[in-house]
This record gives sequence, structure tokens and C-alpha cells, in this order.
Amino acid sequence: MKRPSRTTRNGRNRSRVRHHLPVVVEQDEDGVFIVSIPTLRGCRSYGHTLEEAMTNIAEAAALCLEDEEPATGTTFVGVRDLEIVA
Repeated sequence: MKRPSRTTRNGRNRSRVRHHLPVVVEQDEDGVFIVSIPTLRGCRSYGHTLEEAMTNIAEAAALCLEDEEPATGTTFVGVRDLEIVA
């Protein structure tokens, strides 16, 4: 079965590929959800609800993937909380 192709912003044809991407979710002091994809350089977005933030980061990721592939050679492990006294 042939994969459908699409034209990217820079005019190249590219086959569509399913990607599974890690998303880091934070919430700021105003309650806004800040989301980012660490394997795509500069891919960030936000939303006033978690659902809105996830919709926005999906759109941002699609645009980022037109310009670059996700970083390889690294595996997203997770986020840990560090408490220090300084």
C-alpha cells in the first residue's frame, strides 16, 4: 500500500509518517498549560485548557516536522522533580 504524500512549506513532496512524540506539560502561575516536544527543536505551544494545549502542540508539531525530523539517538525518559536549598 502506497503512503499518501504531501507538499511541505518548502515545496518538497514527502510521504506522511505516523510519529509518536513525547510532550512535556507545565502549568504557569495563571493556570495556562505550556507544552513542548523535546525531540523537535523549538516546538512549543500553550492553551488555557490541557485539551487546547494538546491540540495546539499537535498543529505545531506538524509544522515542525515539515522542516526537520525528530532527534534520534535519544530516548525520552521522563521528568523528575528536584528540590534543593540554595
